[in-house]
Amino acid sequence: MDVDRVSIKDTLGRELRDLRISVTDRCNFRCVYCMPLEQYEWIDRREILTFEEITRLAGLFLQSGVEEIRLTGGEPLLRHGLDTLVSALAGLGGLKDLSLTTNASHLKEHAAGLMRAGIGRVNASLDTLSPAKFRALTRRDDLAGVLEGLLTARLLGFDPIKINSVIQRGVNDDDILPLVEFSRQNGFWLRFIEFMDVGNSNHWVSERMMPKGEILDLIHARYPLEEAGRTDPSAPAVNYRYADRKGNIGVIASVTEPFCAGCTRARLTADGKLVLCLFSDRSLDLKRLLRGGAGDREILDTIRSAWEARTDRYSEERLEAMNAGDYEPGSHRKIEMIRIGG
Repeated sequence: MDVDRVSIKDTLGRELRDLRISVTDRCNFRCVYCMPLEQYEWIDRREILTFEEITRLAGLFLQSGVEEIRLTGGEPLLRHGLDTLVSALAGLGGLKDLSLTTNASHLKEHAAGLMRAGIGRVNASLDTLSPAKFRALTRRDDLAGVLEGLLTARLLGFDPIKINSVIQRGVNDDDILPLVEFSRQNGFWLRFIEFMDVGNSNHWVSERMMPKGEILDLIHARYPLEEAGRTDPSAPAVNYRYADRKGNIGVIASVTEPFCAGCTRARLTADGKLVLCLFSDRSLDLKRLLRGGAGDREILDTIRSAWEARTDRYSEERLEAMNAGDYEPGSHRKIEMIRIGG
């Protein structure tokens, strides 16, 4: 059916602009801050959205104001035939940007096909350049494959390629400068992320969180920085350029400088749940509507009503509680990161 594109706002005046779509909860890594569970019950494959279902929902989100879509996982490159989905999404009217978040371990073999299908930007996770530390953080031994994937993407012309690095004090804070130098040498856009209490099982404590200010001070002492601000008000990272003009970095400071007020992101889980905040403890089952025969209008109304009722501002509330000295990380049950992507 033909439905007019509209712009919708939540209770705090935030428009729906960005959609993160998890295409699978499967992952070949077991990163300790994302999937610390030794035993995890994978989503039954029959419950995973088909490409046709994802494309239909994406089209309805575009009619609800979404302009940018990012594919996530788990590890999205484990989803067989992903380039077929990318082609379908790239052909949707109103889509301004289609990107991918990956651990890059399978990027070398898939990068060319993804580019042809319509992916223009890639975000990759990389927290260390030390093989031993990489094994400890991911519980896998594939640093070489990740680096090969990144370099292949660069040679193919993906631009930008952003590297996301979660920094934990006493774990990989000594990797900050090596990662900076690696990114400067290869033309990657490096983004540091404060260690956050995603999910329920990553044993988050504030003492392991290295704040944005310390990260920047360390870099600035070696490579002077100039603040460039956010690319737009809803962007999670504050950007900085090197004074010698040899690249850019960003810092996502969800803990010490929450950006809830500008958050325009919704998330769709691999099994069709609509999640309105990375730290949410609740979701709305869109797959039930899809497979129950609901029409586009009913699904649109459900999406729009959910967004218009949105009140989420978890990171701001966390900081307020931390400043008051009464924050308990385990007091708020959250959907596991492996199910909703980054």
